[in-house]
Amino acid sequence: MIEIRFHGRGGQGAVVASKVLAVAFFHENLYVQSFPAFGVERRGAPVMAFLRVDKQPIQLRVNIYEPDHIVILDPTLIDAMDVTSGLKQNGWIIINSHQPPEEFNHLKGFRTATVDATTIAIRNGLGSRTNPIVNTAILGAFSKVTGLVGIDSVALSIREE
Repeated sequence: MIEIRFHGRGGQGAVVASKVLAVAFFHENLYVQSFPAFGVERRGAPVMAFLRVDKQPIQLRVNIYEPDHIVILDPTLIDAMDVTSGLKQNGWIIINSHQPPEEFNHLKGFRTATVDATTIAIRNGLGSRTNPIVNTAILGAFSKVTGLVGIDSVALSIREE
């Protein structure tokens, strides 16, 4: 089983990203489970979303505490909370940031990749300049970096959303 945890802020699309990626894996004939976890339910508040993927039906019904991979839509959360909590060895941390992965050396022991999903979203008219929709770009990065799901499946699930 592969477990993925998404970190973002309310309104950024972390929950939708988890759902869209679940559909992409489903298109590749895998079983999926996607669900959110909300704290204070307001725009801008930290949110988490979870995704499980497996070749067989998924029976677990709990939050993900030891993810294989982590996707971070808002890099300010890295200093605000322990986003790497429970991350398995050799897990990927994919961060929406214009900075290179080397700028996140304090995340030692983990493989780190960055994508400037904010700029990509603004350039492509996804959302607005003040509230860009970054989840689609970061899902493309997840596909490329991890190799777990094909970009065609990701693109199809985005179109279906």
